[in-house]
Amino acid sequence: MAKRHYIPITADVPGVNDSQRAFIRKVIRTALAAEGVDFPCEVDVLLTNDAAIHQINRDMREVDRATDVLSFPEFELTPGELPGAEDADPGTGLVPLGDMVISMEHVAAQAKEYGHSNRRELAYLVVHSVLHLLGYDHLDEGPQKKQMRGREEAILAELGITRED
Repeated sequence: MAKRHYIPITADVPGVNDSQRAFIRKVIRTALAAEGVDFPCEVDVLLTNDAAIHQINRDMREVDRATDVLSFPEFELTPGELPGAEDADPGTGLVPLGDMVISMEHVAAQAKEYGHSNRRELAYLVVHSVLHLLGYDHLDEGPQKKQMRGREEAILAELGITRED
């Protein structure tokens, strides 16, 4: 898979290593390819803790609690709709898709709660966030949520990640 995307990963928590960063980039690239993103783009990632994601959630969404992942899309898209070449940054040539913030504390807690590995939980949250950046949503309990869950499972399967991992 060509490395045409710029995916800076910042971690303000200890213990994040190069292998995890490479894994996150692989998951993002796989999700983008699965959704037909065949143009150079940028996705910015912050790996943090519950206190920091709580503050971001409060500041940006006026939600006063920690969460597992936050997604801040650059564009208002619908599933299947993609930005165009005209949306690329003239200086870099990259289309900025948006930002994701992941609480590594939530990754560990949810992996334990659901009985699978931290790696599987991290992959799920990264895929989930990429889909949000591309216009997917799950606010209802109906077709939108079902569509998003189906895409998540398909992308995880493409990565060889199962519920048992």
